[in-house]
Amino acid sequence: MDMGRETGADAVELAYRPEFGDFTAALRARRRIRKGARLQRVLLAVAAVCAVVGIAVSAATGEFDLFPVIWIVLVVVLVLLLPWLQARQFLALAARFGDHRATVTESGLTVTNDATSTTVTWAAQPRYRETPELFVLFSDDRNISCFTVLPKRGLGDGADADRLRAVLDRHLARV
Repeated sequence: MDMGRETGADAVELAYRPEFGDFTAALRARRRIRKGARLQRVLLAVAAVCAVVGIAVSAATGEFDLFPVIWIVLVVVLVLLLPWLQARQFLALAARFGDHRATVTESGLTVTNDATSTTVTWAAQPRYRETPELFVLFSDDRNISCFTVLPKRGLGDGADADRLRAVLDRHLARV
């Protein structure tokens, strides 16, 4: 059966236009479950502490060099801005295709827009996380390279959110 045409009592439909906040929230959710992201946060904190100690020691000895300080600040700012920059790029790509429609069924989900239609099986993205504003489905590869964003504002009403959650809970692992 063609999943895009499957209709049933448990099919849930969403209609939405992608927004910047969708992608920032999805990337935040992705960062919370990605093992490499935890390590990145720890290393960033260690680097910041080392930088502060290094600056304090060099200032105390009178051998203060501004060049390393500028590089450290630049790296920290870039690392902190990276999710925001990524979200802007995802939005630019998604916005080119206009309004999105998603149909979630027992077989998986189909997302269509003005230019494309994509079908995703539950095996392709077997995990999900719910945030206050979204459901985000994730691939299970190490880097979580694929994800699908389903904004709650695209649902018809609160009952649809409960139905969508029930379908996701039946087929996916909540992370």
